Order: sequence, then C-alpha cells, then structure tokens
Amino acid sequence: MNEKEVVRISKFLSLVLRHKPDVLAVALDKNGWTEVNVLLQRLNETGHNLTLEELQHVVETNNKKHFAFDETGTKIRASQGHSVNVDLGYPPVSPPDVLYHGTSEHGLPMILENGLDKRQRRHVHLYADATSAKRVGQRHGKPGVLKIDAKRMHDDGLLFYVSANGVWLTDRVPPKYIAVLRDPRVRIRRTI
Repeated sequence: MNEKEVVRISKFLSLVLRHKPDVLAVALDKNGWTEVNVLLQRLNETGHNLTLEELQHVVETNNKKHFAFDETGTKIRASQGHSVNVDLGYPPVSPPDVLYHGTSEHGLPMILENGLDKRQRRHVHLYADATSAKRVGQRHGKPGVLKIDAKRMHDDGLLFYVSANGVWLTDRVPPKYIAVLRDPRVRIRRTI
C-alpha cells in the first residue's frame, strides 16, 4: 500500500468515524467505537477493499494518529474531531500553562472578539506546541497561531481533556484567555 492510498483511506475513515458513519451504514457506540469486522465488511461491500492488515497499517502510520483500536483490537474509533454525538470518555486533566490553536489569519479578529467555539465539533482542538497549531492553521490559508492561557482557564474552572493522539480538548475558549502568538508576520497583536 503506497502513501497516496494510505492518505485516501485515512480521509475516508475520518469521514466515516468522525462525521458520517451512515456513509458505510456502521454504528458508532456512545463512545465512538465501531466493530472492526463490521467496518471492514462494509468497506469491502462498497468497493473500498481493505484487509485487517491494511487497516492496521493505516492506523499505525497515520501521521496525526487520528484513529485508535481498543485494547482488544476488535473496535476502532477516531481519537477526536467528531461532529456526531459521542462521549470519548477522556477524564479531565490539568493542561500545560500554555496551549496553541491554529486558524487562518483572516479569522483572528473575530476569534479575539468572540473566543473559540467548538461549532459542529465536540470540542475545541488545542496543541502543546505552536508548530502543530501552525500546521493546522495552514489548512485554512495563511496561518495564524493563537496562544491560549490554559493555566488561567483551568484555574478558573474550565475543563481540559487530552485525546489518545495528544490533542488537547476543551468546550470553549473565551476571548480573555487568547492572544495572537507574537510573530513578525502577524499584524494583529494582543497579549495575555
């Protein structure tokens, strides 16, 4: 299986396991899990031929670690990013002092005014390093990176979770905890 096929399958699995399980007529349980054998059967019935070994390869080599098998290896789910109603069961944890969020530069003024909302997703996604956040922001055009005062948020009672692939999750980031990461290419600046 070449890299292009792995990416294609990863994108399709993201669609099914995060947003539209009905595309393959698979059911996600309340925690987002689906049976591996059912997923493979439905993939193969719809012309997306995939063996268990190939699915394992996609999960293991996905650079963002979007997917995880349960401890028995019989179930699979997306680690975060769902728009369907699931409870991933991650316990609340104390975050690092600072986290980062990547977005498009043109969206920065609105975010600084209104904060970050999860919108159709289950959580706002934050990253422990600015490089990962910038990479995410680049998907939306010229990137803007936000610095989030996670310690103060946590001290103020807001909850954080960390997904199986290391993405930090929270329900909302009010504007008072957000600043644009100081970068000479970013015109809008506000300090925390």
